[in-house]
Amino acid sequence: MKRQLLFILLPSMLLLFAFTIYPALYSVYLSFTNEALTGVGALRPQNVGFRNYIRLINDTKFWNSLLVTFFFVLGSAVIGQFLLGLASALALGRSIQFRRVFASIILLPNAAPEVVAGFMWISMLAGGEQSTLSRIVAFFGITPADWLNTFPLAMIIVVNTWRGIATAMILLMAGLSTIPQEIYEAARMDGATPSQIFRRITLPLMMPTILLYMLISAVSTIAVFGLVYALTRGGPGGATELVSIYIYKQSFTAFQLGYGAAVAVIVLLITLMLGVFYVRAMKVEV
Repeated sequence: MKRQLLFILLPSMLLLFAFTIYPALYSVYLSFTNEALTGVGALRPQNVGFRNYIRLINDTKFWNSLLVTFFFVLGSAVIGQFLLGLASALALGRSIQFRRVFASIILLPNAAPEVVAGFMWISMLAGGEQSTLSRIVAFFGITPADWLNTFPLAMIIVVNTWRGIATAMILLMAGLSTIPQEIYEAARMDGATPSQIFRRITLPLMMPTILLYMLISAVSTIAVFGLVYALTRGGPGGATELVSIYIYKQSFTAFQLGYGAAVAVIVLLITLMLGVFYVRAMKVEV
């Protein structure tokens, strides 16, 4: 029986090792070298010890990318996607009109690939009076702006929130479905108001699902690349340079694979610490 189980799991384990574990270990190895795509580092890469990590500590652009990533994750995943996803899940849990249409509209952003969605939003947020958003605000008497240059971080937060509402909604709806209806009926019979039911029953019983969503959403948002790169390329002036874009630029624009790998290893450690924090939080009884 154990051999059969191992035989069944072997293909998945091989794929996990080939596409996740080995690249991570190889990145750790690269981070201690001066590996590059051009120059001496490409011909004769050498071990440089902790030189890349020392350089990273003194790199203001790296710290800026971490700060931008923090606000991006906080605004789009922790706040935007969660609040709108929870509201959508609660709405779809009720008998509302056009329920299927509402659900389809929320799921629609996931139908477009990341880069396609990015170029679509470029046409909406472009400068000048002809962009979609400029026409909308002009209708209400507001002066149009070059949205991606004037409010770059806010705009990419809005776009990523729009794209991630469906995932939040599906996961939170699954959490809502596990709450027995008898608890709600008993609370109503005791005279509890809808706000009291939500604060004292729904939220506490959904806390494991909410923490699981926060973990998945935060980790996936840290890794967002194509959507933001298509929108702003990390500009203007590094205002939207997420750590994923910074790693790409260091590795494939500046051709410094070793230094880019060092940044990736730090991000991996931060992600692991975040995962440990959420896993420990999920063990707390509610």
